[in-house]
Amino acid sequence: MKIGFIASEVFPFAKTGGLADVSGALPKEISNLDHEVKVFMPKYSFIPEETFKLVPVKNWGVIPIKMADTTQNTAVYQSSLPDSNVEVYFLDCPDYFDRETIYTNDPDEDERFILFSKGVMEIIRRLQWSPDILHCNDWQTGLIPVYIKDNDSRDKLFKNTKSLFTIHNIGYQGIFPIKSADTAGIKPEFVNAPGGAEHYGSFSFLKAGILFADVVNTVSPTYAKELLTPELGFAMDKFLENRGENFSGIINGVDYAEWNPVTDNLIPHNYSIDDLSGKEKNKKELLDQFNLSFSKDTPVIGIVSRLVGQKGFDLIARTLEFLSKLPVQWIILGNGEEVYEDMFKSFAGMRPEKAGVYIGYSDQLAHLIEAGADMFLMPSKYEPCGLNQIYSLKYGTVPIVRKTGGLADTVTDYDEYLQMGKETGNGFSFTEYNGFELTGAIERALKYYQDKKVWNTIIRNGMAEDYSWTKSAEKYVELYKKALKK
Repeated sequence: MKIGFIASEVFPFAKTGGLADVSGALPKEISNLDHEVKVFMPKYSFIPEETFKLVPVKNWGVIPIKMADTTQNTAVYQSSLPDSNVEVYFLDCPDYFDRETIYTNDPDEDERFILFSKGVMEIIRRLQWSPDILHCNDWQTGLIPVYIKDNDSRDKLFKNTKSLFTIHNIGYQGIFPIKSADTAGIKPEFVNAPGGAEHYGSFSFLKAGILFADVVNTVSPTYAKELLTPELGFAMDKFLENRGENFSGIINGVDYAEWNPVTDNLIPHNYSIDDLSGKEKNKKELLDQFNLSFSKDTPVIGIVSRLVGQKGFDLIARTLEFLSKLPVQWIILGNGEEVYEDMFKSFAGMRPEKAGVYIGYSDQLAHLIEAGADMFLMPSKYEPCGLNQIYSLKYGTVPIVRKTGGLADTVTDYDEYLQMGKETGNGFSFTEYNGFELTGAIERALKYYQDKKVWNTIIRNGMAEDYSWTKSAEKYVELYKKALKK
């Protein structure tokens, strides 16, 4: 098959979260299954051209893209995903993509991704490449299934093209004034309710993708079920329910070339499931960076996250006084909402012997936390898939999570499985979103930490898990085939 993979962020070129990791790994795995894959993304001004060997596509010159009453002139650059033959095409339009961040609150945020969506179609035309599938990701690409159904359906190049729309986080819906549909050139029958992308008087890019893609999926089976409920569907549950068998969930894989303690070149001491000695050495290195003392009997709990309410930090805020008294040390890496940044900075200031905090992001520190911490905390209110808990399993860093979305699909509670006569649990989880259950899960983990025989069993259970992209890629290929049959 010929597959166009379209995303607003792709690792290693541009990243804010898990979407970039998926977009940088999944196309390579699909290519390894003998399919032709091309990736399309915006050319943000902060992408270092020399580092990633971006070159302008020869002989194309300027590509004019009509935007309502104006025309934007764009160019196209080309590179490839590292260690692969997967081509990456970058749409270059400084007026829209010369910004400090990938996503903005600027008044023209809708126009930026309208231009991107239209630009992808134009790049494909210039390539004279007829894709079987356009795999669209999140609201920033939600208009492309509409273009396939409408104006581009008359273009012979797209005559047989089908679309898959993947929801990575339904909380972000691309909701803009209704006039955005005119800017995008979307006909009224694709906008006006019922059956259109109009959403409570606005225009939703996400809803457009849900309604008009041939097949829709999300990034874990449990999250797919949760999206069909009013509590977690963010007002899209009925539209997803109407998709019936054409909506499903596939758990994200991880790139073990990037995240593997055996080969990780960002950690000072490599180790494996058969020789864990390097993990303790990494713990000492991690604590040294924050001037914290090392003790075999004191576990380190790590957090690497966006510091936002969705990730469960309001639960930590409610229980921080209790948590600060537990016999543990804390290492926190992330940034986000000021209230949570200030909370952790204040915690580290008051308890410098127990907590180290880095506000911002450091890839090297993220790897060292995974390698050096004993436990990893993810108490998310909701979590479409989550990747850090999967990284943690591979690094022998026992995850403590709330049982939601992809966290429920990847972390098996040790006590829960022990009650069934199995010692196969790989972490600890809690169900109800409250501080009592959060602290209870942490206390259970601390109890088992003191029993090194059991603790090493839990560690090795996690390290033996395989969440490589291969299995997930095969499931995506099945979805592509399903779309082609429609």
